[in-house]
Amino acid sequence: MTEGQRFPDFSLVNQDDQLVTLNDLLGSPTVVFFYPKDDTSGCTIEACEFRDAMPQFAGAKVVGVSPDSAKSHTKFRAKFDLNYDLLADTEQTLCNACGVWVEKSMYGKKYMGVERTTFLLDAKGDIARIWRKVKPEGHAEEVRTALVEMLGK
Repeated sequence: MTEGQRFPDFSLVNQDDQLVTLNDLLGSPTVVFFYPKDDTSGCTIEACEFRDAMPQFAGAKVVGVSPDSAKSHTKFRAKFDLNYDLLADTEQTLCNACGVWVEKSMYGKKYMGVERTTFLLDAKGDIARIWRKVKPEGHAEEVRTALVEMLGK
């Protein structure tokens, strides 16, 4: 995936088992952030920073995506009072389409997992900005700044 490209079409369920598609995101800028796992330290920091920054996101939508189930997302969202949808990509279809399902290594063991990545989409669903190998702390502010620049405000 590269900037300027159309974001992949998708159909995933959110934390309430409601189907969400790319068409649902069109009409306003959208932040789609991919994270490895619900209720882990880095993912919680990132999710809560997006929650706290939402009022300054100029009407943009925010959507989190991970391979966790809708049930897991329900618990995570409730525990941290998250104010945006979390999409369950349990088959890694969107993760693969976006190139974020990659081989990782921990303590010498290799495994497949999500590379923490964020996409900023314009109102038409085109990719305006990509952040790869994201560090959770301070990331929401980086995205907010880019959103403001994109909107020319």
